[in-house]
Amino acid sequence: MRSALFRLLFLLLLLALAFAAGQRFTRLPAPVPAPVVTEGGGDRPLAPVSARGDLAADEQTTIELFRSSSPSVVYITSLAVRRDLFRLNVLEIPRGAGSGFLWDDAGHVITNYHVVQNADAAQVTLADRSVWDAKLVGAAPEKDLAVLRIEAPRAQLRPLPVGSSADLAVGQKVFAIGNPFGLDQTLTTGVISALGREIDSVGGVPIRDVIQTDAAINPGNSGGPLLDSAGRLIGVNTAIYSPSGAYAGIGFAIPVDTVRWVVPDLLAYGRVHRPALGVHLAAAEVVRGWRLNGALVVDVVPGSGAELAGIRPTRRDRRGRLELGDLIVAVDGEPVASSADLLLALERHRPGATVSVTLERDGTRRDVAVVLGEGS
Repeated sequence: MRSALFRLLFLLLLLALAFAAGQRFTRLPAPVPAPVVTEGGGDRPLAPVSARGDLAADEQTTIELFRSSSPSVVYITSLAVRRDLFRLNVLEIPRGAGSGFLWDDAGHVITNYHVVQNADAAQVTLADRSVWDAKLVGAAPEKDLAVLRIEAPRAQLRPLPVGSSADLAVGQKVFAIGNPFGLDQTLTTGVISALGREIDSVGGVPIRDVIQTDAAINPGNSGGPLLDSAGRLIGVNTAIYSPSGAYAGIGFAIPVDTVRWVVPDLLAYGRVHRPALGVHLAAAEVVRGWRLNGALVVDVVPGSGAELAGIRPTRRDRRGRLELGDLIVAVDGEPVASSADLLLALERHRPGATVSVTLERDGTRRDVAVVLGEGS
């Protein structure tokens, strides 16, 4: 009897549980299908697209300039060569990056000297993503310029048209293309903010007539081209002024007129053929100590143009008193206030040229004609 009663209670309990479970599941809401969003309709249609109309004229100009110029801009990776002592392998490790541009269809690439300085090797990546080993052809550290060469087919090489920096104007629109922070083929725009700036090169020699621009120039842009609105090369981006090292609205570019006379020498000789007067000059501290304004001649090279022109060196008289040499105060009418000024005035000439040198001697000035020799 008890067994029958126990089975009955057990069945009633099972029925109660089944009823409760059924009630729970019937209370669940039916699944709602996800809305489908389409342009033609649906639960949540997209907002209609307004007609844009034609691009503004300056936008179209910028787009076309980038399309035509960007294939000429390259990405440069400088490499350090290291030897694996355990496997006896030679490894090429990237140590820096910058920009450059194609100078001609012979594979010559222009960049900043500091981009490849102290590199054991370099690679150039073209706009079509092909990578080429590069050879250093020549360098001018005092101008922060270097020439590389790659063995790419001529069909892949599109050199930039070259303009002039002699007729630039403040406010003129400019365009910079490069690889800031490794982001290749980046275009920035701006204006010429100032002309005739002076910055120091890697070797500490001042570079004059530098272009200042507000076009964004960041690390990695170095060596890339600065273009005018016609897509012509007018400068080589080289430096920024920024306490943080990032863009701060002030960038500098080496003027293309400097590039035009430096590059032929680098292609022909691997270095710049500098003219020389044939004199040794006093250090800047010495000149300041004597409160002089010019380039003080300490010694004259025998047989040089300076000796033939009668330029006098510093020497001692019979009593041992110091007689200062000639003070060079101008070259071809251009004032010279220091030895750096003299070097910059001479670099506009070639060896063998004749220049007019203004000397100050014993309180009087005189002009002498000097045939320039070749510097080291």
